[in-house]
Amino acid sequence: MKRKAIAFTAPGVAELVEARLPELQADSVLVRTEVSAISAGTERANLLDLPNLADSPHGVFPKYLGYSGVGHVVETGKAVQSVKPGDRVLTHWGSIHADYNVLTENNVVKIEDDSLAPEHAVFAVIAGFALNGLRKTRLEIGESTAVIGMGILGVFSLALCRIAGGSPVLAMDLSESRRQLALELGAHLTFDPTDADYIQQVKAASGGGVNAIIEVTGQSVALKQALDFSAKFGRIALLGCTRVSDTAIDYYQQVHRPGVEIIGAHTAARPSLESRPHSWTWQDDARALMRFMADGRLPMDKIVSTLYRPADASVVYTKLAENHHDFPIGAVFDWRD
Repeated sequence: MKRKAIAFTAPGVAELVEARLPELQADSVLVRTEVSAISAGTERANLLDLPNLADSPHGVFPKYLGYSGVGHVVETGKAVQSVKPGDRVLTHWGSIHADYNVLTENNVVKIEDDSLAPEHAVFAVIAGFALNGLRKTRLEIGESTAVIGMGILGVFSLALCRIAGGSPVLAMDLSESRRQLALELGAHLTFDPTDADYIQQVKAASGGGVNAIIEVTGQSVALKQALDFSAKFGRIALLGCTRVSDTAIDYYQQVHRPGVEIIGAHTAARPSLESRPHSWTWQDDARALMRFMADGRLPMDKIVSTLYRPADASVVYTKLAENHHDFPIGAVFDWRD
């Protein structure tokens, strides 16, 4: 069986193509896609074939990206128990930008709330990356927090810091418009990392240093800056993928002596079967996030901004490649037509 899918066919080139659909196995589920979410950072890195991508070999094309979708179950393998045909589901790994996907049962979660818009629910996977990073900081109510980078992962991290009781919640980004969005999402203060007195500003706003920091940019210079304004015994979760380590860090003065923790927060670094304090499965995080969306604690109307037609993939990814700082936050492909 064939499907329509978005493929990166060469560096900087995206096309809507016809591709093979994997065969249904006993433990797998066939899902017809309603929407799929764009994860701008990861997808741009793969589109441009940036180095040091462990999940996608350098120089190998075509590449099929996407890992978060919402759709309806069409068929299930004989061993599948948690979902049935007709169920609306959230899809995870293996869920590429395509009109149909075949996934293992472990990579689908039934959406229980029928009122939840698909273009909102689809972000429960990506928001789960942010929630995993926040959990790893072990944030306590009333501690100062900072989120560095206001892309899609950053805005979810910021909103979740508010839900978790961070105070103050600080946001950093080079873009003035993204700093404004951070204020709309509840940041107490925002900062431009290029300001000459940036570190001093953040220390003053946090009462001497930030307790829990989520670094989302993937830039090693941002980690160095985070170490400079961290509180003693601060915790820094590395949510962004730092692919190039080109900034010198004084590990004795900035990490060892002040007792700062640097924590790997990739979404793969989480339990696969049972949640535990500060480290939940992706399924449990997704269910919690969809409850936050449904009860209004996650203001999805402020986050989801743009729906694209899959036929426009070439234009969409050219824009992402050439001007990613202005690429819409909360962008979605709509497969319903």
